[in-house]
Amino acid sequence: MIQKFSYILIAILLLGPVANAKTFKIATISPDGLSWMKKLRIGVKEIEEQTEGRVKLKIYPGGVHGDDFTVLRKMRIGQLHGGGFAAGSLTRFYPDLQVYNLPLQFQSYDEVDFVREKMDQRIIDGLEEAGISSFALTETGFAYLLSKDPVTQVKDLQKLKAWVPNGDPISAQLLKSFDISPIPLNITDVLAGLQTGLINAVAVPPIVALALQWHNHVDYMMDLPLVYIYSMMVMDKKAFSKASESDREIVYEVMNKLFNEVDEENRLDNEKAYQALISQGIKVTTPAAEDLPAWYAVANRSVEELLESGEISADSLGLYQKLLAEFRQSNQVSH
Repeated sequence: MIQKFSYILIAILLLGPVANAKTFKIATISPDGLSWMKKLRIGVKEIEEQTEGRVKLKIYPGGVHGDDFTVLRKMRIGQLHGGGFAAGSLTRFYPDLQVYNLPLQFQSYDEVDFVREKMDQRIIDGLEEAGISSFALTETGFAYLLSKDPVTQVKDLQKLKAWVPNGDPISAQLLKSFDISPIPLNITDVLAGLQTGLINAVAVPPIVALALQWHNHVDYMMDLPLVYIYSMMVMDKKAFSKASESDREIVYEVMNKLFNEVDEENRLDNEKAYQALISQGIKVTTPAAEDLPAWYAVANRSVEELLESGEISADSLGLYQKLLAEFRQSNQVSH
């Protein structure tokens, strides 16, 4: 009897850590060679070490599990536990997260920093209530319009066939408000779309255009930051809760530190990428000062339409606009 008990005790000691270990599968369309992916893999190792192997993250890069919406579907059925997403892909869980993505609202990175300091947690909390655990938000950058033909006036947009992420009706509606023909495509099909002429324009941050080689198939870039884009890595809250509270705290600490670093680095990388696009032959166009009111008028109208349709709440939009007004008043900035 004693011998049998000893065997059971040994088995418990040997198998206990294995039984408590949790492996979370995380997918992203980002290629493995990007700097943030390298940082992520370092963070994954750090988490495994700090939790003594109780938490492991298995990363699937390069879109091997499909686009953002496919990854979300696989999270829903438990095949995956999390992913790295463009924020717009997560609007079904918390529509107000698109408040940062409203066209021509942010005018500078100083405004971005001021507002995000006060609103990031609101977005994280909103996702958490919807069953999605998120780490620190990560700046992708201001999106600029890159196109085959030059654009300086609102009327020039009518000749564009612009890419919009497949399954993102909100972005499609925003493009329509600018009288642009939206062409829904998976991000993996955009390059082919540019090559074949199916699309002739994309609105993305410079680092994205360079990383995905889209810049090789456009000739012009309009020097007007149209939309602020950000990303985040999230996990299914129910799946993540299977790790102990103390282990989850370790994951949060490591990941938040990592993504805050990426947040800062992406801004610097975008500045370099902007100049790189120019050095590689992309011609820059700039709307004339007298044309800017027309751009802002269309943008503001599209924001009003989103509010009226219920795609964004009056509370979040009101807070966002209040913070922008507060910043501009203190810095004497105006449209």
